[in-house]
Amino acid sequence: MVPVLVVLLLFTGPTASWLAAGAFLIATLSDYLDGYLARSYGSGTVLGTFLDPLADKLVVSAALIMLAGMPRTPRVPAWMVAVIVGREIMVTALRAMAASDGLVVGAEELGKYKLTLQAMALQALLVHYTYWHVDFYAAGMFLLWIAMAVSIWSGAEYYLKLLAVLHINDAPSTSGSQQPSNRAATGR
Repeated sequence: MVPVLVVLLLFTGPTASWLAAGAFLIATLSDYLDGYLARSYGSGTVLGTFLDPLADKLVVSAALIMLAGMPRTPRVPAWMVAVIVGREIMVTALRAMAASDGLVVGAEELGKYKLTLQAMALQALLVHYTYWHVDFYAAGMFLLWIAMAVSIWSGAEYYLKLLAVLHINDAPSTSGSQQPSNRAATGR
């Protein structure tokens, strides 16, 4: 859905906004349904644990970048996009580093709240215009401020947790002999 969303956001006007919002809604609902089915039937995989958050980050980042660069005004501030997308890149890099050591780290609860807030903010920002006496841009920006704060918080928490896990797994045993690393078992 990322290419569809990007193409739709090349156009301005209410019709293009509604179509982009619809594409984003389909992407977020299908992501939720996929995760729900995987949890319900116990069919989650290590690959899915790694790729699902990556797909979330791609669709959110694409929407934010396009919303910051659109010709319509008001726009999403580019500095906010840089903070949120920077956090997403940092967490993805940390996940990749952990995966290279055999540790697969899935999304945390706070990260799920962050994604929910981002999705709600982006949905409103994609609609952009005022309908039914609701300024969707203003509502989206309000939610995006909250989502940005939660993004920073969850990114720091994720970093500290992963650092602690990697540090514990790298620490030598007190008996003087090196214990085998349990990273692969921990992450699976």
